[in-house]
Amino acid sequence: MNLNGEWEFGAGEARKFNRSIMVPFAPQAQLSGVGVWEPRDVVWYRRRFDAPSSDRLLLHFGAVDYRATVWVNGEEVARHEGGHTPFAADVGHVVREHDNELVVRVEDPLADKTIPRGKQHWKETSESIFYTATTGIWQTVWLEPLPARAIESLRIAPDFDAREVEFEIGGEGPKHVAVTFNGRPIGDWKGDGTNGRISLEEFHAWSPEDPKLYGLEAWCGSDRATSYFGLRKVETKDGRFWLNGRPYVQRLILDQGYFPGGLLTAASDGDLRHDIELAKSMGFNGARKHQKVEDPRWLYWADTLGFVVWGEMPNFHEHSAAAESRLVSEWTEAVLRDRDHPSIVAWAPLNESFGMAGVEPGAQAQFQNRLYRLTRELDGTRPVVSNDGWEHALTDMCTLHDYAGADVLRSRYRSLETTLDPKARAEPPFLPGFSYRGEPVMVSEFGGVALVGSTGFGWSQAVDSEALLNTYRSLVEALMAAGPVEGFCYTQLTDIEQEQNGLLTFDRRPKVAPELLRKVTETPKQY
Repeated sequence: MNLNGEWEFGAGEARKFNRSIMVPFAPQAQLSGVGVWEPRDVVWYRRRFDAPSSDRLLLHFGAVDYRATVWVNGEEVARHEGGHTPFAADVGHVVREHDNELVVRVEDPLADKTIPRGKQHWKETSESIFYTATTGIWQTVWLEPLPARAIESLRIAPDFDAREVEFEIGGEGPKHVAVTFNGRPIGDWKGDGTNGRISLEEFHAWSPEDPKLYGLEAWCGSDRATSYFGLRKVETKDGRFWLNGRPYVQRLILDQGYFPGGLLTAASDGDLRHDIELAKSMGFNGARKHQKVEDPRWLYWADTLGFVVWGEMPNFHEHSAAAESRLVSEWTEAVLRDRDHPSIVAWAPLNESFGMAGVEPGAQAQFQNRLYRLTRELDGTRPVVSNDGWEHALTDMCTLHDYAGADVLRSRYRSLETTLDPKARAEPPFLPGFSYRGEPVMVSEFGGVALVGSTGFGWSQAVDSEALLNTYRSLVEALMAAGPVEGFCYTQLTDIEQEQNGLLTFDRRPKVAPELLRKVTETPKQY
């Protein structure tokens, strides 16, 4: 039962509801209906609902930025800290049939830079590479009625080599799991335990070029859940990235997930899908979702349409022990939420040493390695990028950010020696005590070209669409020439506020014909 729509709303420490807001849009967003917004660290939400008949009733929040306290009929039912990850509460014991009151208090201290906020600015107005902040509820709120005995959790772990799917299903009593492909039954399991494996009678690999998905249904008592999975394998070895046993060149676009009218929240599910379709039309086979844990529906479309994704954690911007703890906790929740998506092929908990100014290299390395090991423990099937951009410690890919022109890129990336030369760039590729171990090299940010006359900025400029295409061609060809670079991520998909270096405008109009960009994006790698 979807609870999105009009809620009562107020701002300030005192509990009040003197305005209205359209959930799930933040008050800063035009689509919220709030209008003029003066930043407040505390906001309040209230709405009433009738409870569906059920033994249990779960109240779900997709994401609330940053600290949420939830009451139903005056009784506190949940507290959660973390602006990008979901939480839920069983409210069956406090609801009545009609006229239930749901109240949410959200605290999001704008000036607190120790909170993981990614690209949200900590000032009242956006500037440079940081954008308008998001306060409060910004993903869907819903109720889930359940029987007394229900599926508590479902983990799906396909095994590409064994041609099997392993699963873990939480809940009490006998269970049943069935796998289908295009509606055909191809595997079945029944048992009383929580773990099982199903050998797949048909083998169909998932890839961006051919995103085949298996269907999965699970039962526990009268409760039924439907899901899906993709059979695919990612590896890093011999200096290359491998997909399904073959070397694979990742041609990614930097996607920051900001949307017209909604900021971090897309106006519709179709908008989430459209962004992926636009990127694919320009030849990109994936995205680095930058400093954002995106709505799960975007990952659904990546799985369905065929689009590889790097999952990344929004970082803090001022270091402290509390900042580290907050990031670790929220990153754990993000990986657990998203690790069953076949589209995700890499994890990146940190970016460009955000928040680490003044922290000595040994302490930086200790934090990076803690996150690296934690991520590998939560999901050992994907590579982990320790600190995307530079100053790596333990890492499975050597990722570098470089906004130099084509001539510099062409000379810099011709050999490992020139690529990894710390004297050739402002920030060294590795922290002291760490060095290259044979991992794939990717230039995971480059480009950032704006058109002359843009009201904002880019890392360089082109006079018109033809010049933008030519500049893009020269940059891609420089990276795809013979040398150690095995993939790239271009900055960026769309313009965002004052940063005007997208291949699309903010309202998703192409600056260059997508078919022309596609030919360049798919430039073959030279060896």
